Amino acid sequence: MRNENSRALFERAQKLMPGGVNSPVRAFRAVGGNPFFVAKGEGCYLWDVDGNKYVDFVCSWGPLILGHAHPEVVAAVKEAVERGTTYGAPTKLEVLLAEKIQQAFPSMEMLRLVNSGTEATMSAIRVARGYTGRKKVVKFEGCYHGHADYLLVKAGSGATTFGIPDSAGVPEGTAQDTIVLPYNDVHAFNETMDAVGEEVAAVIVEPIAGNMGVVLPEPEFLKALREQTEKHKSVLIFDEVITGFRVALGGAQSLYGICPDMTCLGKIVGGGFPLAAYGGRKEIMQSVAPLGPVYQAGTLSGNPVAVTAGLKTLEILERDNPYPELERKTRQIAKTVSDAAKEASVPVQINQIASMFTVFFTDRPVTDYSSAKRSDTQRYARFFHALLERGVYFPPSQFEAAFVSTAHDDEALSATQEAIRFAMKALAL
Repeated sequence: MRNENSRALFERAQKLMPGGVNSPVRAFRAVGGNPFFVAKGEGCYLWDVDGNKYVDFVCSWGPLILGHAHPEVVAAVKEAVERGTTYGAPTKLEVLLAEKIQQAFPSMEMLRLVNSGTEATMSAIRVARGYTGRKKVVKFEGCYHGHADYLLVKAGSGATTFGIPDSAGVPEGTAQDTIVLPYNDVHAFNETMDAVGEEVAAVIVEPIAGNMGVVLPEPEFLKALREQTEKHKSVLIFDEVITGFRVALGGAQSLYGICPDMTCLGKIVGGGFPLAAYGGRKEIMQSVAPLGPVYQAGTLSGNPVAVTAGLKTLEILERDNPYPELERKTRQIAKTVSDAAKEASVPVQINQIASMFTVFFTDRPVTDYSSAKRSDTQRYARFFHALLERGVYFPPSQFEAAFVSTAHDDEALSATQEAIRFAMKALAL
């Protein structure tokens, strides 16, 4: 593949932006080499500035469940832009989107629109602290909840990729009320809550982890979180920024039958634009200004263009119910990886649910942060580049989820399967 234009842009970018990127994982540091620069996306494909074409399984890190530039979403956004890009005042569209979200997530009796997953989780925890009058927050190793200071403690996503359990610039005092426990460890959680549960404002968790790679919850894990938070009157927050509208229309909470006190949404809810939401039980959300003393605001919150894209995306998902077909396609890819790895005698573990999956290069099951970190990241890097050379774009990190969209058709899946077989054979050499 040609890469002259991407290389030249990366050289220019590195003089202007830290690492040449606006989000760390895009820099390809975890897999080596230089990133390609995108010129356009359509359907399940990306084209870079050198004219190379890729089957895209990153899907902008999850939001594009309908693929790039879905015609109905694009048409709706064009109309919205012509009416104005931002008003700083309420719109009917905000009400319609809130109603659509509440219909899919009944646990969100009241909600507030914001601009990013980080804003959603940060705001939810502030509300939980204001509502309970407590300070401590429980989170789990490898779960990434955005880049708020007190949540960058053994976080996932880019922090996992770069082996940074804590970020520089975060004062010790900021994180002193954050308790970090192993994901899926019911005993450790019960023990902690029995000891300090009366001081815990909130327990925040990815009900299906996606930021240390895909890690599924053990059957009793989410149940224990619900039981203990109810017992100690702490707020249970489900971070469904990734899983909301991705694993099911009603997210992970609908799959597992666990009703949290608060939920954070992002990615798909914005239909490819910066948009997120947080919400929960009415009595908790009435703590938010202007009804209560917990302040949160945003000039672009409920932006009419972003809301239009999100609303149209959710309407399509509700209308078409693509989830069974997305599951079929994703299992097809996972099986190809498994079969090719077995034939090449390459140890892998594939964690998959609905339309998200991760290929871990390890011979042991991945059930938490520690077992994810045992993966062979160098082997993943070789796998990543072997796929990229054949026009298939997987996440440039061992510790991220890959995603399938409705736009991934049989032709793209066939090309991907061929590339996977080639990549696994290359790893066996």
